[in-house]
Amino acid sequence: MAYKEWGSSDNERVLVCVHGLARNSRDFDDLALALSRDYRVICPDIVGRGESDWLPAGQEYGIPQYMNDIVTLLARLNVDKVDWVGTSMGGIIGMCLAALPNSPIKSLVLNDVGGFIPATALQRISEYLGDKRFMNLSEVESYMRSTYLAYRNITDEQWKRLTKFGSRQLDDGRFALHYDPAIAEATKANSKEDIDLWAVWSAIRVPQLLIWGESSDVLQESTVWMMQNNDELELYKVPGMEHAPSLMESDQIHEIQSWLRQHRSY
Repeated sequence: MAYKEWGSSDNERVLVCVHGLARNSRDFDDLALALSRDYRVICPDIVGRGESDWLPAGQEYGIPQYMNDIVTLLARLNVDKVDWVGTSMGGIIGMCLAALPNSPIKSLVLNDVGGFIPATALQRISEYLGDKRFMNLSEVESYMRSTYLAYRNITDEQWKRLTKFGSRQLDDGRFALHYDPAIAEATKANSKEDIDLWAVWSAIRVPQLLIWGESSDVLQESTVWMMQNNDELELYKVPGMEHAPSLMESDQIHEIQSWLRQHRSY
């Protein structure tokens, strides 16, 4: 598993930032740079994405695999406690780890994901995944701009970076998206049913910041309302925003930075 590291390797305060389903670690470049003043920031490419290896044919992409990989990564880094920022899938991984006894996670920032994910949202996401081909990087960027509506306020420079690291060049000179197409197949197969994570959510006992794109189909208002029954939860709303806020905009970065500084536990 490949990862990018920011800040001092001697800093005992460690922050792990984990991306969404079809994304990669470079989504966090701006956030990691800002937070590297306070943390050693670790941004992994979850298996099958970015610079990390793909799973062998027949091996299943899923949360148990991702949790095992993260535990192995923390052991390799010799880290036993971390703060966590997770976007969508990265938030689910964080929730599952935070719910474990003696969890290494001491605080949890969830970006537009929570205790319940409707099948309709999973089906929408599965529709834009797949083994797509592009003639050049301009086509890749156009595709990303039309797909990731919640990123509409980021700069052209940020779009160029997302395009560069979100694609891979093939032997024939064309470009594909930087993830294993088998992830798309697994997502489509598992998109027929809602994901109920309430049992996981109820087991979490650490401070949590929930970032909610108010127009999100993944994190619905009813789910947010139920999650607010947890005294450890603080809510940050992003008005009119779809799934999932980019965490590349200055106000979003400032909100996360301020919350983490207020909830340092070590």
